[in-house]
Amino acid sequence: MKQVSGKRLASLLTKKGWNLRRINGSHHIFGMPGRRERITVPVHGNKPLKSGLLRHLMKLAELEEDEL
Repeated sequence: MKQVSGKRLASLLTKKGWNLRRINGSHHIFGMPGRRERITVPVHGNKPLKSGLLRHLMKLAELEEDEL
């Protein structure tokens, strides 16, 4: 799996239609109208997200690995 930073994932979510609801410290919280899920992305500069967390967030956002 390709390494992706929180900053990069946040920009991909925005392009995919997710809206930034709020920022709590270094955590960016995204939501989408009509969906109950909230996606919380830790943004720590360009530090890559751990693979398990990245997989989980991709599953929630319905992102494919080739979209990264």
